[in-house]
Amino acid sequence: MAAFLNRIGTAVPPHDIHATFMGMAGALLPDPRARRLFARMAERCGIERRRSVFAPGGAGHGDGRAFDRDGFYRLGAFPGTAARMRAFEEHAPALALEAVAGLNLDPGERAGITHLIVATCTGFYAPGLDLQLAERLGLDPGVERTVVGFMGCYAAMNALKLARHIVRSEPAARVLMVNAELCTLHLRESPDLETVLSFLIFGDGASAGLVTAEPHGIALDRFRAVVIPGSADLITWRIGDGGFDMHLSGTVPAALAGGLPGALPDILDGRGADDVELWAVHPGGRTILDAVEQAAGLDGERLADSRAVLREFGNMSSATVMFVLKRMLDRFTATGIGDNGLGCAMAFGPGLTAETMTFRMAA
Repeated sequence: MAAFLNRIGTAVPPHDIHATFMGMAGALLPDPRARRLFARMAERCGIERRRSVFAPGGAGHGDGRAFDRDGFYRLGAFPGTAARMRAFEEHAPALALEAVAGLNLDPGERAGITHLIVATCTGFYAPGLDLQLAERLGLDPGVERTVVGFMGCYAAMNALKLARHIVRSEPAARVLMVNAELCTLHLRESPDLETVLSFLIFGDGASAGLVTAEPHGIALDRFRAVVIPGSADLITWRIGDGGFDMHLSGTVPAALAGGLPGALPDILDGRGADDVELWAVHPGGRTILDAVEQAAGLDGERLADSRAVLREFGNMSSATVMFVLKRMLDRFTATGIGDNGLGCAMAFGPGLTAETMTFRMAA
């Protein structure tokens, strides 16, 4: 029994905050050399826009200490974890519902949803997003709910894996999967360049997918996880008093470039990289995509969809790879894709782990 990702919906908040948050990051760095290095990195990051639930106000807004219109981020007074979780509870449901709306489910299809999977690593509360979505969407009160939490950018792969297991064991199942990430809730007031460089990357976004046994969309073929030895400290994500504290080492791209080549034969089930037409790689940053390109020996066009998502939206944690898959699915639905429709998706996170999936486009 095969499982298929039939449709994908996506949503982002209305506010483009890339320039504002870059200005914020520069203002946090007291060392002129660090500011110059930050400016050079900003020019090369491959991102033009990122969205946030916060409306930009600029570093000179109001009393000159607030970076957003409502003063959530103020120099010397960044919010604590409780305030950030209240903001997640306020904003995440609407963004998630907008992504689900992109699936264009009719009332009968909504009534037929048997399972709901919600993945997020940027906010938690209870009763949670899963219960709110089930109620607001009018799902059966007995819908089976699962939350995939705190797994970081690769959580979409694990959620898809779980949806596939459900459909393969229950062929009549109809699984609604939602990824909702408000990454801009977790900016930190820090003079550390490596920490501040993360401001260049993250944005907010949500995705939704419908997984069933109906043979159209994207066939979910095979999943493999790869943990690169000796890399556990390269990406860490812990709850602190001032929000969720992420450490993202600048050596992650080199670790991927060194660790992925030996794992690719297993990931691709014996195929060569040239046999795989579609590469849906999580755009964790420009250098991450460069590292995967190098590790797999790909030409510059293979990661065009990933680079386009990075350019337009930045890194939206677990939702991001779904944006890449949607671009591919939309193009396949409209015109068909190339020769064989075989693909490999991968996303990265703490571990250092690459969660991967091979797939194929289905009529």
